[in-house]
Amino acid sequence: MGALKFCCYLLPVAGLLLATGSVVLGQGDSSPTDKEWWETAVFYQIYPRSFYDTNDDGVGDVRGVTAKLQYLKDTGIDATWLSPIFSSPQEDFGYDVSDFKQVDPLFGTNADLEQLFAEANKLGIKIVLDFVPNHTSNMHQWFIDSENGIEPYRDYYVWQPAKTVNGVRQPPNNWQSVFYGSAWEWSEKRGMYYLHQFAKGQPDLNFRNPAVIAEFDDILRYWMARGAAGFRVDAINHMFEHENFIDEPINNPEDPNSYGYTHHIYTKDLPEIYDVIAHWRSVLDDYVRQTGGDTVVMMTEAYANLTMTLRYYESDDGNQQRAHFPFNFVMIEELGEGSNAHDFKRVIDRWLGNLPRGKTTNWVLGNHDKPRVASRYGVERVDGMQLMVLTLPGVAVTYNGDELGMIDHRDMSYADTLDPQGCNLGEDGYKWASRDPQRVPFQWDDTYNAGFSRAARTWLPVHPYYRQTNLLKQQAADYSHYKFYQDVVAARKHRVFTHGEFKSRAFGDWVFAFARYLRESEDRLDDPYRVVLINFSGERATIDVNDLYEIRNQTQVYLVGTESRHKVGHRLDAKQVHLGPWDSIVLGPVSSAARLTLSFGSLLVVTVLKFFLC
Repeated sequence: MGALKFCCYLLPVAGLLLATGSVVLGQGDSSPTDKEWWETAVFYQIYPRSFYDTNDDGVGDVRGVTAKLQYLKDTGIDATWLSPIFSSPQEDFGYDVSDFKQVDPLFGTNADLEQLFAEANKLGIKIVLDFVPNHTSNMHQWFIDSENGIEPYRDYYVWQPAKTVNGVRQPPNNWQSVFYGSAWEWSEKRGMYYLHQFAKGQPDLNFRNPAVIAEFDDILRYWMARGAAGFRVDAINHMFEHENFIDEPINNPEDPNSYGYTHHIYTKDLPEIYDVIAHWRSVLDDYVRQTGGDTVVMMTEAYANLTMTLRYYESDDGNQQRAHFPFNFVMIEELGEGSNAHDFKRVIDRWLGNLPRGKTTNWVLGNHDKPRVASRYGVERVDGMQLMVLTLPGVAVTYNGDELGMIDHRDMSYADTLDPQGCNLGEDGYKWASRDPQRVPFQWDDTYNAGFSRAARTWLPVHPYYRQTNLLKQQAADYSHYKFYQDVVAARKHRVFTHGEFKSRAFGDWVFAFARYLRESEDRLDDPYRVVLINFSGERATIDVNDLYEIRNQTQVYLVGTESRHKVGHRLDAKQVHLGPWDSIVLGPVSSAARLTLSFGSLLVVTVLKFFLC
């Protein structure tokens, strides 16, 4: 009777400890206090035309972003940057700006944008604007005056006289447009050619003219004063061209109109670009010093090699500060569906190994210009890719819809295609060149037009499979890409991810693993850690985690992807962790309450046995 009473007293206590163990698993998360807001942020790119339509015209708008701010907050987003919303004839869907200080009526008003700043600020979300300095629209007043030879705008753009060959007028050189065809367009009014590295309606500005730089200084200050928390600088490596306008060397002679016809050594990545970026960094920093607000961040877009890209951080001697970070496109440009674990380890370790001391890296999985993550890597890899990018050191950038695993609408008809990059290639060549497939409306739910708009026709057709993949369905499901994304975003706020060291390993060809850990204890085995395991294949695998990071015999499951059969909270033998096809999991220390319960349970068993033996 005494033994029974003893057990009845202890078992409820043990049960309480077990219950506590399931809660303790999530404790210890703390926001970093010794880093600036952007250094640990998740940036969420919104393509406003396709995000949410509030006035039923079939096009998303600024008020649509404001209406969905709570969604961003609930998801854990720290900052969002908006693709262009300024006045534009929309030849390149906002990247042809006709007034940098006015919101285009298609998207709303300046008052709408300032309201967005205010509401986002209440929720602790930063708003970053797209900044497009390389070119304007040919409808911008600057260009109109420049074409008419009116000062001081005469030299605001890149003008060159024609070249005459056998009595025939020809462009000044062999430079091509990114959007196909010559990069030069003849102006009858001016009697000269103007440069356009993109569409004909996007004349390139002349940044060798200090007045042009001063104009953009003013634009930056204008929007900072109204609440912009940062700027994403578009197509930055096209800003300067060789002063002598000489022909570029031939790369592929098959099609002289193709952008791949030449090596672009005189139209991209010229060293003068870095000085302008450094100047704009000083404009941002000076504004912050004067106003006492948070850091206004500058991030640059340049598809360039590693050396050129890293120079956007600072000068080689470290004396000149430039962008806070240049977008890191290795996950887009160098890796894809056929990449294995060794490929991921190689490019990630290379980037981190070359990062300038004291700088913050970033990882970009997708954007409005490139096919979606699920389409490039495969739907079954979506969780693994998001897990990796969100738990690697530094900033993470997500393109709207990728958190749901949205896929490209690649079967869009030529009649529905609007992107000049696709349209210029005609019906035979548009399909894989067009950027429209990754720009289709956001899939909010399974109602009409995917909940994006109540218009009879949306600017681009919604994806035909939106009823299978949409936010509402994934929010209601027990397991979904969105819920997993949300959990990982929450987990990355732990100091082990914001401040932890990094070590990676490829287990065979298809399991990529890395550890994030803090050096806080005399006994290294007591240090906080997380181990991220991603199986990029449809085959099962078994690994010994100690080959990557030495831990105790047991480890605990903290996160699992939708393809995993593991359960959060389960303890595993670190020497034999079994991964299923396309598995994605995060492991960490066995929680203190669970260890205490285990020890207490062992003590209980020994005590009871002694009682009976006595």
